[in-house]
Order: sequence, then C-alpha cells, then structure tokens
Amino acid sequence: MVGGGRGENRALLAALCLCLWVIICPLSCGARRLEVGSKQTLNIQNRLKRINKKPVKSIQSPDGDIIDCVHISKQPAFDHPYLKDHKIQMRPSYHPEGLFADNKAASSSNPKERTNLINQLWHQNGKCPENTIPIRRTKSVDVLRASSVKRYGKKKQRIAPQPRSVNPDLIHQSGHQHAIAYVEGDKYYGAKATINVWEPKIQQSNEFSLSQLWILGGSFGEDLNSIEAGWQVSPDLYGDNNTRLFTYWTSDAYQATGCYNLLCSGFIQINSEIAMGASISPLSSYRGSQYDISILIWKVINTSRLQ
Repeated sequence: MVGGGRGENRALLAALCLCLWVIICPLSCGARRLEVGSKQTLNIQNRLKRINKKPVKSIQSPDGDIIDCVHISKQPAFDHPYLKDHKIQMRPSYHPEGLFADNKAASSSNPKERTNLINQLWHQNGKCPENTIPIRRTKSVDVLRASSVKRYGKKKQRIAPQPRSVNPDLIHQSGHQHAIAYVEGDKYYGAKATINVWEPKIQQSNEFSLSQLWILGGSFGEDLNSIEAGWQVSPDLYGDNNTRLFTYWTSDAYQATGCYNLLCSGFIQINSEIAMGASISPLSSYRGSQYDISILIWKVINTSRLQ
C-alpha cells in the first residue's frame, strides 16, 4: 500500500509537471512570437514614417490608392545627407536637340492639340496644388508582402536579366524570360522609347510583367549602374494587377542601393501631375484602341565642353 502510494504520487507529480509544461510553454512561445511581432510592427511603422511624408492634400484614387500631395521640398529624396540644403533645379540646363520640335509644331497649328501627359486613374478625383508632387501612399500591407522590411521596394538581386543574353537562364534568373533590343559600344547620353501600354494577366502573386527603358553602366558585377522606367504589373509590390508607371535605380547591381519609384532617397521629382507607382489609364486592348507612353532619359551635360 505504501509503495503503491509513492508510485501514484510520482505519477501524479509527473502528470502535474507535464501539465505545467504544456501550459507554460505555449505562453512563453507566444510571448516570443509577440515580441517578434511587436518588433516587426515597430520596424514597419518606422519605415512608413520615412516613406509617407506629411501631405498638403490627399486624393482618393478609384483603384483604392491614396495619392498624397507633398510639398516638393519634403519628398523622400531629401532624406539623403548628400542632398541636405539642395537647391531644386526646376528645369534642365540642357535638352537633346530637336526634342520639342514636333510638339511646338503641333501647338502652333492648334493650341488645343497639345501632347498630354500620362493619364492616371487618380486624375479623375483631383490634382495636386502647385509646388507639390503626388506620392502614392504606402500601407503596412504593402510592406508585409516583402521578404523583409529592409528589402521592401527593392528588386531581388538575381531577377535582373543580362541584356546580352538571348536565351533566358531559367536556373539562375528564377525563370525570368525577356525580349530585349539594345545598343552598346559607344558614348550615349540618353535614350527615348515609346511603349504600348497593356494589362497582362498575372497568375501567381510572385510573378510580374513589365516593359521598360533600361540604361546601364558598368558591368554585371558589383559596379552596375542602372536607371529604369516604364510600366509594370506586380502584385507582389502593389497588391493588385493594375498596370502602373514605375522607375528604378541601383548603383551596385541591385545589392544595397536603389529602389522603386520614390520609396527611398534617389530620384528628385518636380512634376505635380505624375505619381510614380500609380495606375495608368486608359490601356490598350486587343483589336481595340491602342495607347502608349513615351519615356526619355538623358544626361545633363556641360554644353561648354562641346563647343
């Protein structure tokens, strides 16, 4: 009887220990998850504060976007220490020869037939005041779709195709298939492209489709410099299948520098009518109306050296 009682006590003690472990462990694990979750939430909030500047005015777009009209001097580019006290140059000091010849001819014959800027959905509900620029507001769900808070707004390092490669490397480029026309071997100070705007259907959230003008410098090592602009459909970045205007830059082959649109210090925007990352409208349709955008990128050079 006594021996049996001790066995029962040991069994009961073991059972109590087991019950306490079952109860305590989930609580402690939950506390760790809460701690990690709180840290991530804080990181997201800090990131949103850096990206979303205090607006003068906000416009609700029909596609659900919020466009913030931010004073031109408060845009993300000026968060960079190198651009502190930077004086904004509102007009380029140099234009490519013949750039505006066709537009001037058209406006002189009929002032109403002026070449329009890119149309975007948010234009239907308003416009930004003078001395402000439109910035698509970033939401916490946008950041959560990224692989990490730090990588939000950046390309994955191995998805950029090499333009000299005719056949896509499906193993090392993660299935990135592309068609590219390119020139090389001389000194170039810019490029221009007119791109038909479509709305390709994306089947997987991690897929994307784009058409862009791409200017490269350096090699595909760590010294690659890239400036890109065009349209893209990227559910992973924007959370939908809309066709959106975008820009991108990097100075180290997509490793640490660069980002899409105005999601980091980089591009300085002066235009008050175009929002980077916002939806383009109208779009081309099969056997229907066709729409395109023209993109020009050029380097402002010292004209005195060309005399």
